[in-house]
Parts: sequence; structure tokens; C-alpha cells
Amino acid sequence: MTQTITTIGFDADDTLWQNEEFFRMTQDRFCALLGDYAEADHLAERLLKAEMRNLGRYGFGIKGFVLSMIETAIEVTEERVPASVISQIIAAGQEMLEHPIHLLPHVRETISALSGDFKLVMITKGDLLDQERKLAQSGLGDMFDAVEIVSDKNPQTYIRAFMRHGDGPDRAMMVGNSMKSDVVPAIDAGGWGVHVPAKYEWEVEKADAPLGHPRFRVLDDLGGLVELVGGL
Repeated sequence: MTQTITTIGFDADDTLWQNEEFFRMTQDRFCALLGDYAEADHLAERLLKAEMRNLGRYGFGIKGFVLSMIETAIEVTEERVPASVISQIIAAGQEMLEHPIHLLPHVRETISALSGDFKLVMITKGDLLDQERKLAQSGLGDMFDAVEIVSDKNPQTYIRAFMRHGDGPDRAMMVGNSMKSDVVPAIDAGGWGVHVPAKYEWEVEKADAPLGHPRFRVLDDLGGLVELVGGL
């Protein structure tokens, strides 16, 4: 019998390993540093606006986050932010870049179980050097047939990736925690989209679920993916 799915794409951050948790922790630290100038909720709101404003300049990742924190600190203090605070923001970003990788539940065994029967492709946004570091530390690198580190995820991204590394999007599945970046555009490209919600969700990545679409699925964690793929 012809196999429906031949290629499976995986997001990386908050799908294979923890990520957003460290951004939240650093944001809390940032708000504490600037507590004398503004309330935490106001600082978080200003920071989010700066991040969204800067995505086109810096892209996704820790470096852009650090620059957005510095920009927000300058704005909320009316250019009076102490150099010591800027130094601590930079140090917080460096700590994020050096943080060890923690795989999420069932990741290793699921990737291992699928690697022999499907072409596996990691498709992730973010800083090239940082994502390469995470993949190397994860110990999963040898299990993937290809890695795509992209500036954005849209239907064309998935069409190109699944044509390059598989049999096209109609025989591919994308698995990830972001409805906006992983699920919806993969389905729009003609593939399957599997949503694996993470503990934390970045506001920028929120989108309506394509409820009722025949190629949309939801899993609590990656532990159910082998059975899901086998049942299609």
C-alpha cells in the first residue's frame, strides 16, 4: 500500500526542546531591573511592541530579543538607563545563549522510531549559530535527514522545503508548537499540520486553529506521533 506520508518536518524551539521558558525568565529579570521606572505589565507590553517592531530588522532569536530589551530600557527611562543595567541585560542574553538544551518529553524516542521509515527534516526559525548550537547539543542531529533554518515560515517555505527534501507538501507533515508558524502555513501549503502545544506561547505566534480541516491534528506531546502517523 502506498504510504501517505513520506516526510515529516519538525519545529525545534518548544517542540523538541524548551525555549520560551528561558525568554520568560529573562523578561522577568528585565522587568525587575527596570522596576524603578515602570510596572512589570507595562514593561512587558513595551517590550513586546519593540520585538514585533524589530522582527523585520533582527529576525527571530535571542540576539534580537536582547536588542529589543535594550531599546525598551532606553525608551522607558527617557534615555537615562544606567550603563550597569544595560550591562546586566547583555549578560542575561549571553546566559540564554549558553543555556544547556533540555529535550521535551518523548522527543528522542519518537524521532528515533520515525527516522528509519520517514525522511525527517528540522525546519526552524531563529539565529543560525544559535540553532546550530542547540541541534548539536541536543544529540538529535544524526537522526535528521536535513535541517532548514529559515527567517520566516509561510506556505512557500514548506513547499520549497518538502519539494527539496521529500515528495512535496501533499505527502508531508509538519509538527510544531506554533499554530501560526508550524501548523497553518503547512496545511495551506497542502501538507498535514500537527499542533503540539507548549507550556508557554509567545503572543506573536498565536493564530486560530484550522478546526475541521481534514489534515489538522493535535497531540498533547510527541509521544503520540508514531501512532498518529501509523493511523493515517
